Amino acid sequence: MSVESGRPVSRSLPGATIVQIVPSLDEEPVARGAVEVAIGLLRSGARVITMSEEGPLVAELQGLGGEWLRLASETANPLTLRHNTRVVGDLIAAERVDLVHAHGVGAARSAAALKNGAGLLLVLSYAPADLARRWRNKPYGRALALGDRILVPSRYVAAAIAARHRLAADRTVVIPDRIDTSRFDPAAVSPERAMVLRRGWKIGRGERVVLVPGRLDPTRGQLTAVEAVRILVNGGLRNVVFILAGDPRAHADHAQAVAAQAEALGVAALVRQVGICTDMPGAYRAADFVLVPRSEPPTFSRPAAEAMAMARPVIATTVGALPELVLAPPAVDEAARTGWLVPPDDPVALARAVAEALAIDAQAYRAIAMHARKLAELWFSPVRVAAATLAVYAGLLERDA
Repeated sequence: MSVESGRPVSRSLPGATIVQIVPSLDEEPVARGAVEVAIGLLRSGARVITMSEEGPLVAELQGLGGEWLRLASETANPLTLRHNTRVVGDLIAAERVDLVHAHGVGAARSAAALKNGAGLLLVLSYAPADLARRWRNKPYGRALALGDRILVPSRYVAAAIAARHRLAADRTVVIPDRIDTSRFDPAAVSPERAMVLRRGWKIGRGERVVLVPGRLDPTRGQLTAVEAVRILVNGGLRNVVFILAGDPRAHADHAQAVAAQAEALGVAALVRQVGICTDMPGAYRAADFVLVPRSEPPTFSRPAAEAMAMARPVIATTVGALPELVLAPPAVDEAARTGWLVPPDDPVALARAVAEALAIDAQAYRAIAMHARKLAELWFSPVRVAAATLAVYAGLLERDA
């Protein structure tokens, strides 16, 4: 053990005390990822304390040997932030904490306020919603500047926050969002599940399906997709149905506009809005291809990643993180292809890519599907994502010893 600011610091994960701060332990991706990291820490011989709002995963975490303390971290209230800083500071002092990993803006600000005085190591998971703001959140930027490592879901985000918050590139680490690759696994989804959905979507025998997953939203490119369908039909497209599976409630006017455009262009029978799908693994299994025609850049694309995990080729736009997930020539060799990429808001290019995808033979399709699944396991599986996070912790502890 070495000593920094009068506090013992572990040389490695075994024996270290790690604090995770997450918004809540509800069953959602951030919380589930925190539990998976906790499992890895406990297996390595570290002690892990998770601070969050209560949720159903608290019992699971404690049953595994992790510790939990209540903390309402996601707040912009200055009084609550100061209170949280005192609570976290007291914990660091009492439990000889080596490293804090904070998820979210409020958690980052509370933890960063202790950085200099406590001499602790600080890892921050960047909150992508920050990029959606037109104004720069200066307090959050100051917190990020104090992080020893900033975890981001894509190279696109790394570059964006380096410019937005003037962060050194060597302090960001790209760890993609986790995908439950055991749930999103073609081997785990029966053909019967897919057939139930196809019948509900009124897919005829011999018809192929292009799935367009995600909520109905003007930034998601559904209007461009409808225009591309018209171009494809004019070019002779037959026996292909486009299924828009997503929540229309937040942008009901847009959903109506998509339906009206499909009717006006004479392709309403081929473009079907099915609303929220409660069985997305089954939906991917029922599809032949997945279309992600985003017009605004995503920081990560869960639909593209889930489609890859389900061994489905993806046709997507060249915005945000999508080109990092969907591999296509000329950026990669043909053998490394997992899909097709086109410029955003370009129905002609999109129609051309869909036509090219539909024209490939069965052998080429299988090769793309198998490669996509392999990469999904490598990049997004819970085990890989947790291991990458633990490697960040271990590297900081060893460097700081």
